[in-house]
Amino acid sequence: MTKDEIVERIKSVLIDEERIAKRVAELGKQIEQDYAGKCPVVVAILKGSIIFYGDLVRKINLPMRFDTMAVSSYGSGTVSSGNVKIKKDLSKDISGDDVLLIEDIIDSGNTMKALTALLEHRGAKSIKVCSFLDKPSRRTTDFEADYVGYSIPDEFVIGYGLDYDEKYRNLPYVGVLEITD
Repeated sequence: MTKDEIVERIKSVLIDEERIAKRVAELGKQIEQDYAGKCPVVVAILKGSIIFYGDLVRKINLPMRFDTMAVSSYGSGTVSSGNVKIKKDLSKDISGDDVLLIEDIIDSGNTMKALTALLEHRGAKSIKVCSFLDKPSRRTTDFEADYVGYSIPDEFVIGYGLDYDEKYRNLPYVGVLEITD
């Protein structure tokens, strides 16, 4: 797929690069204040959060440990299946640790609710969630992130780590994708 073909499928730019950078810096500052004196385990939820995660942790001036998890509830579709599967688990025990999960988008809330329950069961001292995007209109379970970059309308978005069938993650902005298939 060429760059022109990609651009043709984008209906609009929802959040541009400048707004992303500003909001990430604000979130980093808030997290830094909230975790002052602590050394949290900051967990990227792969693959979608990796770009947000990289930008965010560079804005937090604290000691921290990094880890990753890979979970899936979408497959190659555009709607969550509601079935959360852990594809890659944490590399270290988090019992007694302050854990900060970094997510790209919260849609139904099922994935984050399941992950926070799992980490609570594993003995995390505290668990907070920072999501770059939130779609509250799609919520099917009672879950709210502790930190949210932007609340967005019920559109299928791509870019800044978010994908459609593993494509578009590398776009430097968040765009609304026109679904044609």
